[in-house]
Amino acid sequence: MSIAFKTRYAPFPAERLEAISKVLADTSTGLTGSEIDHLLQNCNVPNPTPDMTKWKRLYNAFVEFQNQHQVGNHVIVFIHKAMDPAKYVGEPQVFRSRRDRLNSVLAFCGYTLGEDGRLRRADAARTIDQALERANRLHAALTQRSVHPDVLVFCKAELLDENYFHAVFEAMKSITAKMRKLSGLTGDGCDLVHDCFGQRHGAPLLALNPLATETQRGEQNGFMNLLKGLYGTIRNPLAHDPKVEWDMTEQDALDILTTISLVHRKLDQAHRFRT
Repeated sequence: MSIAFKTRYAPFPAERLEAISKVLADTSTGLTGSEIDHLLQNCNVPNPTPDMTKWKRLYNAFVEFQNQHQVGNHVIVFIHKAMDPAKYVGEPQVFRSRRDRLNSVLAFCGYTLGEDGRLRRADAARTIDQALERANRLHAALTQRSVHPDVLVFCKAELLDENYFHAVFEAMKSITAKMRKLSGLTGDGCDLVHDCFGQRHGAPLLALNPLATETQRGEQNGFMNLLKGLYGTIRNPLAHDPKVEWDMTEQDALDILTTISLVHRKLDQAHRFRT
């Protein structure tokens, strides 16, 4: 049953408030500073340190209000407003990622956040494994590592089914899709990598940096070799071998998907070096 506000809810432990604040105000994927200020005002929660970093600003507001009133209701109200699904119609992946990360923390508080953006009572988790399992173990682990959202978009369904083999296969497709988008090319695999980042035409089509120094050119070549390695050791075998012949464990999937996330962050830095 979703939580109603006819009663006073116990204060949240300080370490849980810190973790909740860090999820909601994450530097790259969290609420903006203006969104936090607006939501605090909307919840009638004073903002005692408006000039501090986002998560500290939110944490201090939660703690000061909670110390004064000895309730946790204001935290619940803030989460409900921040996680209103109507705010995420245009970016559902952001809602799911933020919800999963919150649930990993809220599990220790005896709550779970539903798809409707409302908190419900749940048996409190006692271990990290219990919390991660409740929020979907692999997906929660990935979101805790701040894995690039483009990775999760491509393999969300497979992760929910704990289908690690196909989750990795689909995530590899996200690399191909982004290289094609950046370059305008239609190739695939190692050929696409060479056409984008190699120097077969005198200069690469895409570059991670100005390529002005030996170190910068080394980074470019190293990244190209990393991509080729991923295609050679992961994508190509997955495309040709039956699932039953590939022992894809949860730990293998986590490590591979984290590497794919690194590739996406590098690709986000890439620019057209030649026309």
